[in-house]
Amino acid sequence: MNDTTVTLVGNVATAVEYRDTVAGGVARFRFAVTARRWDRERGLWSDGNTSFYTVSAWRSLGANLAASVSVGEPLVVYGRLKVREEERDGQRKTFVDVDAMAVGHDLSRGTAAFRRAARAEPAPQPEQDPWTAAAEEGTAAAPQLVTAS
Repeated sequence: MNDTTVTLVGNVATAVEYRDTVAGGVARFRFAVTARRWDRERGLWSDGNTSFYTVSAWRSLGANLAASVSVGEPLVVYGRLKVREEERDGQRKTFVDVDAMAVGHDLSRGTAAFRRAARAEPAPQPEQDPWTAAAEEGTAAAPQLVTAS
């Protein structure tokens, strides 16, 4: 399969929305990427056009993203580019989405403190076998097998 992957550098434009689905948890937000150009004549950086993308992050990436990211924060997003067309109000519209594979804060614009996510709780262990539990505790005799004669 030929996927188009992109790396985008920009800012979170909307609050991250997280929801659980049948396919797993997903976080979605709008991401603004503004081209910056150096203007030699004026000796200043100037803003170019701003492009907006809908970014989706699934499973643990989505959960961690929802817990870590706020509106306005600078990010680097790496993922699969998806372009889709829809008809709305009789007009054909084009939307550009990114299925994120990795997301991080842009450390050229600030600092971050990484915290490893807690692992899921281990599955509960079954109750101990009554044959061995009593013998190990030493408080009572182990259950005896009684057969009818």
